[in-house]
Amino acid sequence: MFQVDEARLAGPLTQPLGYMRRTREWYLGLGYDKPYEWAHNPDAPFTRPSKPLAEMTVALITTAAPYQPDKGPQGPGAPYNSAAKFYEVFSGPTDSDPDLRISHVGIDRKNADMADQGAWFPLKALRKVLASGRIGAIAPRFHGAPTNRSQRHTMEVDAPELLKRLREDGVDAAILVPNCPVCHQTCTLVARHLEENGIVTVVMGAAKDIVEFAGAPRFLFSDMPLGNAAGRPNDPDSQLRTLNLALDLLEHAPGPRTTLASPEEFRADHSWKLDYSNIHQQTPEQIKALMEEAEAARILARQIREDTLKKEG
Repeated sequence: MFQVDEARLAGPLTQPLGYMRRTREWYLGLGYDKPYEWAHNPDAPFTRPSKPLAEMTVALITTAAPYQPDKGPQGPGAPYNSAAKFYEVFSGPTDSDPDLRISHVGIDRKNADMADQGAWFPLKALRKVLASGRIGAIAPRFHGAPTNRSQRHTMEVDAPELLKRLREDGVDAAILVPNCPVCHQTCTLVARHLEENGIVTVVMGAAKDIVEFAGAPRFLFSDMPLGNAAGRPNDPDSQLRTLNLALDLLEHAPGPRTTLASPEEFRADHSWKLDYSNIHQQTPEQIKALMEEAEAARILARQIREDTLKKEG
């Protein structure tokens, strides 16, 4: 292992991890010499609630993928699986529990809990707040937002399609829960489009730098590993508290680009922040193997995307 300078890599470990910097160093270390250009918006649209939260219909938008048995390992313990990615908006009913997986995204596989769906898809917590009377209704469908590196495709194709489906369901507010770094950008861009068209939003995320750089109208930051942005895993009370904080933002954010930091901790020891995509912790042999794995995954994902978009055309 290389010697790790914690302050240089992450700053004080109690501070949010800089995911844009970490992913840039990771991909440069793997031989990709053109850093990804993240979406940047210094301002944000903002829609004020037109009715009390207790009268609102609330929808969930996720970047998790529906389980596809024919697409290889997915879920707890699974490696990154580009075959399980999706490139079209999908929807599912909220009156039952879907089987969603997060093995297709760049989550923190060492630390995030891939088994407890409540840590990244807060439908059960949303049912509890519905039963308490805090919201008026849960939208009949949840929706999946594709993790597109193409910001243009997200803004011109996926965001309008999500808006269309939310309007069909009479939605007043949307809660968007991303998983990977690009997922955080995707959800922020979608939230901006929804706000521009009269739907109140809040992003529940873990990559603070990406969401704020892209300009989210409202953002609840949870200092959790990527993939566990909806509260501490295997802790329904933490997940409910986290969701209620997101609803507080929907009601009371004073203006655009409001960020609220959740007090929930993943654990008291913050050393988990050194694990995610840390090129400095890899040996030369590991880097070589990771380069080959990343290139194979990139080629497969590109082919799936091209095949999907051909069908759309």
